Amino acid sequence: MMQITSWSAAWFLPFVAPLCAWVIWSDLSAMRIPNKTVLLLTGVFVVIGLIALPLWPDYPIRLLSLVVVLIAGMVLNAIGLMGAGDSKFIAAAAPFIAPGDAGLLAYIFGINVLACYVTHRVVMRTSLRNMAPDWISWERTKKFPLGFSLAPTLVIYLGLGILYGA
Repeated sequence: MMQITSWSAAWFLPFVAPLCAWVIWSDLSAMRIPNKTVLLLTGVFVVIGLIALPLWPDYPIRLLSLVVVLIAGMVLNAIGLMGAGDSKFIAAAAPFIAPGDAGLLAYIFGINVLACYVTHRVVMRTSLRNMAPDWISWERTKKFPLGFSLAPTLVIYLGLGILYGA
């Protein structure tokens, strides 16, 4: 059983999924995650979190996770290990994750990043690429649009939370 409640996941998913779809599209097409999307994701948590979570202690602890993860992401970005958009997206997504589910989330992300990387590289080298010929991610072969993996990881987590949450 997951630590996130089915109630919380069911409240978050309808608002998070369209934003995650936009993150996937924008990162694949332009190799960037727009700041407005990250701000909207944060806004979803701030507003919907008041309904979906107990106001004490869950809500403030989850907001604190955003700050802690943002600082860590800024450090990783500064030393060149992660893009700024990826860092901001991870920080905005952090409050949606129940702390006890961090290990499960890492597992979901690990599988998802591998699947997305292979999918991206296969499509990049086949005629399927012609469906979106102008995407920048096809040309930047030394970089991978991590939003393509990060966003579905959050959606999968929340979907599993609806099915298997506490």
